[in-house]
Amino acid sequence: MEWNSQSAEEIATALRAGEVTSVELTDEAIARIERDDKVVNAICVPDFDRARDAARDADRARARGEDRPLLGIPVTVKESFDIAGLPTTWGVPEHRNHLPAEDAVQVARLRAAGAVVLGKTNVPLMLTDVQSFNEIYGTTNNPWDHGRTAGGSSGGSAAALACGFGALSIGSDIGGSLRTPAHFCGVYAHKPTLGLAATRGMVPPPAPALPVEGDLAVVGPMARTARDLALLLDVMAGPDPLTLGVAHEVTLPPARHERLDGFRVLVLDEHPLIATGSAVRAGVDRVAAALTDGGARVERHSALLPDLTESALIYTQLLFSGFSARWPAETYEQLRGLAAGLEEDDRSLDAARLRGMVLSHRDWIGADHSRELHRHGWRRLFAEFDAVVCPVTPTPAFPHDHDPDPTGRRLDIDGVGYPYLDQLVWAGVATMPGLPATAVPTGLSPEGLPVGVQLIGPMFEDRTPLRLAELLEERIGGFLAPR
Repeated sequence: MEWNSQSAEEIATALRAGEVTSVELTDEAIARIERDDKVVNAICVPDFDRARDAARDADRARARGEDRPLLGIPVTVKESFDIAGLPTTWGVPEHRNHLPAEDAVQVARLRAAGAVVLGKTNVPLMLTDVQSFNEIYGTTNNPWDHGRTAGGSSGGSAAALACGFGALSIGSDIGGSLRTPAHFCGVYAHKPTLGLAATRGMVPPPAPALPVEGDLAVVGPMARTARDLALLLDVMAGPDPLTLGVAHEVTLPPARHERLDGFRVLVLDEHPLIATGSAVRAGVDRVAAALTDGGARVERHSALLPDLTESALIYTQLLFSGFSARWPAETYEQLRGLAAGLEEDDRSLDAARLRGMVLSHRDWIGADHSRELHRHGWRRLFAEFDAVVCPVTPTPAFPHDHDPDPTGRRLDIDGVGYPYLDQLVWAGVATMPGLPATAVPTGLSPEGLPVGVQLIGPMFEDRTPLRLAELLEERIGGFLAPR
C-alpha cells in the first residue's frame, strides 16, 4: 500500500495500530516527491533531513505511549509561512536568502501536534496571482495537465496533495488562495472565519513576525478529504498566544445538522459581473442534485442574499487597498492621477481596483461600514439557510499565462474572453464579510479537469460547511488521483 495516498485520518489509525511507522511514511513521501515532482514542481524548499529526524522522534514518542492529533503524519507548508532555518521569500528574488529564526505560529502548532514537515510548497510573487510561479522557484504545474496552472497562491500545496506528497498542507486565502487551487487540483480546502486561526509568521519578508491580523486574509487547512480538513482546523484554530499571554483553545459550535435532510441550502451559479462556465455550472448542478436527493431543502434564489455586485465592488476596493499599501510612493501618486480621471458613476471592477489602490483612510472607513451592513445581511440569510453553494471561479484550471501585466490577460469562459482579475469575484463572496467557506471537488469536466464548488457557512460556524462537505463526499465522491 502507498500510504501517502490515504487520508490523514486513515494514516493516524494505521500508526496507532502499528501497521506503519512514521519513518516508513516519510521515506515513502520523500521517494514519491523525488520521483514525481520534477514535472509538477510543487515542493520548492525540501526539508528532508529534518523530516526524517522528526519521523524518528515521532516513532519514539509513540513507543513511549504518546498520542497527538498528527503524530508522525507527513505534511507540507506553504512557502509564505516562516520555518526556522528555511527561506521565506514570497517569491521575491531579493529575499531569496531571508532565513527566519522562528517558526510561524501555525508551523509551531503543526509540530506540537506531532506532524512531520516535509518542506515548503510553491507560491506566486507576493502571493498575488491565481497561478503559482516566480523567478526563484519556477512554475508549479497542474497534476492533471502540466500545461495548466495548479492555481494560486496556495498552488504548490494543492498540487502536492493531489500528487500524494504528504497527507495535509496549510495555506492562506485572501482572494481564493486556498479555494481556487483546491478547485483546480481536485482537493479540499477550508477558508476559516476571519480571525479564527492566528497568522503570525505568515508575513512578507523582511517584515517582522508580529501578531497582527490582516484585513480579509486568513490561514487554513488543505487535505484530500473533508474529515481531514476538520482534523487540521482543530490544530490551527485559536488566537495568537502573544495577544493573550497564554495559549487558548477555541470551542466552535457544532454543525447545525448531522444529516443532509436537515440542511437548508441556497445554490448560486450566476454572478452579475462574470459568466459561469458550463463545466463549473455542471459541478454546481451535481451538488444541487445530491442535496435534493439527500432530502435537503434547496433554493436557487433568495431576496435575503446581499447584493453580489455591491459586494464585489466593496471587496475589490478593500483587497486592492491592502495590496498597494507597500508600493513605492511614486507608483501611488501615478495611480492617484489615474483614479482622479475616473467617471464618478463608473462602477466597473477595473474602476474599483484603481480606486482601491489609492483609497483614503476616510473612504476605507466608508467601505468597512458597507462591509458591516453586508455582514448583517448574511446574518439574516443564515437565519433561513444553513449554507450557500456557489462556484470558486468561473472555469476549471486554465493554461499557464505569465503575462507580466495581469490586466493584459484574458480568461476564456466557454469561448468568450473576460478580464483575468474579474474571476476573483466568487472568492470575494465569502472573503469580504469574513465567512467560512469549504472548497470541495464535484467531479471532472468534459476535458478531464477537476471542478469544485465552495460551501459558505455562517460566521464562526465553520463546522457547518465542513459537515456538509463530508456528507456530500459520501454522496458524490471526493478526491480523485490525477490520471
